[in-house]
Amino acid sequence: MNSKSISNGILRAISILLGVSLLLLFLWKIQSVIIYIIIAGVISLIARPLIIFLKRKLRFPNILAVIVTMLLFILLISGLIRMFIPLIAQQGKNLSLLNMNELMVNTESVMNEVNEYFLTKNINIFEQLKSLDILSNFKEIPTFLNSIIGTVGTLSIGLFSVLFISFFLMKDSKILHKGLLVLVPDNSESRFQKSFNTIKDLLSRYFIGLVVQILILFILYAIVLGTFGVDNAIVIAFLCALLNLIPYVGPLIGGILMLVLTMTSNIGEDFQTIILPTTIYVMIGYVIAQLIDNFFSQPIIFSKSVKSHPLEIFLIIIIGGLLFGVIGMVVAVPSYTALKVILKEFLSENKIVKSLTKDL
Repeated sequence: MNSKSISNGILRAISILLGVSLLLLFLWKIQSVIIYIIIAGVISLIARPLIIFLKRKLRFPNILAVIVTMLLFILLISGLIRMFIPLIAQQGKNLSLLNMNELMVNTESVMNEVNEYFLTKNINIFEQLKSLDILSNFKEIPTFLNSIIGTVGTLSIGLFSVLFISFFLMKDSKILHKGLLVLVPDNSESRFQKSFNTIKDLLSRYFIGLVVQILILFILYAIVLGTFGVDNAIVIAFLCALLNLIPYVGPLIGGILMLVLTMTSNIGEDFQTIILPTTIYVMIGYVIAQLIDNFFSQPIIFSKSVKSHPLEIFLIIIIGGLLFGVIGMVVAVPSYTALKVILKEFLSENKIVKSLTKDL
């Protein structure tokens, strides 16, 4: 090997590293666009069965079926936004700078009632809570709210972008398919096409299953909160149900949120006779709903949609969380499902692959 070939090899390696670095930098700069495309892809997968139903059963033209589906999504989003307005307005009023003193007085009132209850049990927690200086932390809330308001414009652009991309992914369902085929060698196109169709079917059923799971939890939470007269029960129920999209961590956050909002909805009432019993009953209902979800809803969704064992799903979600945090936990199941389909198509004779994909 002469010096010329060595220098050419070094230059080629440097060029490859530079190209990969530029590509990663480019992807990092357009990460918001990539997120829009991913969200739009999920929406199109959820809408796919409805579009097929409108086209095959009701004989709608493709464009009309897509327009009807998009209108339904827009109505759903508008309804959710209108549903959240009362809760946002109420919490914004409490957390605004002008009402900060009122919020601190109400919070201290609840803390005093909690302390009085525990004093009857010979437990004094008020001094420990005061030493944490919790009330002073509320001073940061207006700044946080201002930052949220500053992102409203960005969210509006994002929502429009997602809906726009979703429309064309629904209208021309093969547009993403054709784009991916460009990256696939000619001799593997047919096998990739078969894998892609299988992935679409499995993920479509999976995301629809998640919608059903959220709907079931929403109904259970709404019944529990409505039974005990918690303010904004529908909004709180939907928000806590939506948090279940984050495996394992989401239900914990939802439980804390429901606990806090249940207690603060009864500010001014007697803690021992009203606030505490109501909160306990609501949390018992929350735990029962979670048990129903964990032992009935989730196993059915995972087994019927992605055709994976619950233990297998548990390990994949944990691994995804360890590698990529919360985002990794959310995308673990769809990514693992797609990977299984591809491995089955291209490495079907491998013993490990055959064992993992026997139900596909």
